[in-house]
Amino acid sequence: MQPQTFVFFGQVGSGKGTQVKLLIDFLKTKDGKESVYAGTGEGFRKLVESSNYAGQLIKEKLDKGELVDNFFANSIITNILGSELSPEKHLILDGYPRNVAQSKVFEDMMEFFKRDSIKIIYIKVEKEEAIKRMLLRGRHDDTKEGIAKRFDEYENNVIPAMDYFKDRNDYKIYTIEGEQSVENVHKDIIKALNL
Repeated sequence: MQPQTFVFFGQVGSGKGTQVKLLIDFLKTKDGKESVYAGTGEGFRKLVESSNYAGQLIKEKLDKGELVDNFFANSIITNILGSELSPEKHLILDGYPRNVAQSKVFEDMMEFFKRDSIKIIYIKVEKEEAIKRMLLRGRHDDTKEGIAKRFDEYENNVIPAMDYFKDRNDYKIYTIEGEQSVENVHKDIIKALNL
């Protein structure tokens, strides 16, 4: 199988993090190829944990449910691709791009790294279900206000970021029903992508 590029989109609480891990394991088993995982969440968390000035500022934004500035998100992804991506590896993105400006930068990145036929996996979960899941996992920023703010960010920024690729030649969006068991979501992803 040719190395492929997958971009995961899904509301907070859609379970996309779990599905990313399952896909990475599936690909490794299927063709033995490594996958490069590029996620902004991890990058932001590392900065926050470092407790330096940038980390403090990012923590303030995350606590308020705001999106982190484009230049930070772009630089985290650029660093991962620059240091880890090679032609024979799969690429899996999670949490990026999150607005139209980032989608444009992402398009440039894919062109630079000679990646085509990008598969976008959108795990669709209704708002009520996502809220229920978020409250269950009990992360410190999963307050009612924080969750509401993230939903607004998602509707106003993330959905348009995904829709940006709708008419692009090298991009295909696969919508997966997220309100089913983890196993069935995974099966649907594999089936939709024809892996």
